[in-house]
Amino acid sequence: MDNKQALYAGTLLRISLAVMFLSHAWLKIAVFTPAGTAQFFSSLGLPGALAYLTIAAELLGGTALLLGVKTRVVTAGLLPVLLGALFFAHAGNGWSFSNQGGGWEYPLFLMMASFAQILLGDGAYALKPKALHNNAASA
Repeated sequence: MDNKQALYAGTLLRISLAVMFLSHAWLKIAVFTPAGTAQFFSSLGLPGALAYLTIAAELLGGTALLLGVKTRVVTAGLLPVLLGALFFAHAGNGWSFSNQGGGWEYPLFLMMASFAQILLGDGAYALKPKALHNNAASA
């Protein structure tokens, strides 16, 4: 495997996941509003306060991913958000995300992409890449 290409693959995936988490947080803030998101969570049988924690996780986690800070830990920490989306919001809507209410294919894909990110690590251009990444990126 070409380590340099793997580093760039890690970066591309990390930035893609960061943009996805940040855009979902922004959607909950600007479109649905935090209070509306809390009502939606309550309609799913979840505590409304969990909506605020989810927004915070998406904002903080997305920012950390964008910067490349503790990528593996942050990505693993965001898996419960994706699990919640899969099981509570989308599981009953069928496979296809184009179904009414969005099916579970997209959250499942994001979970698999997150597992790949955990395996790849920070990638290149991370704020604090490991020494191995610095050596491989300069090769």
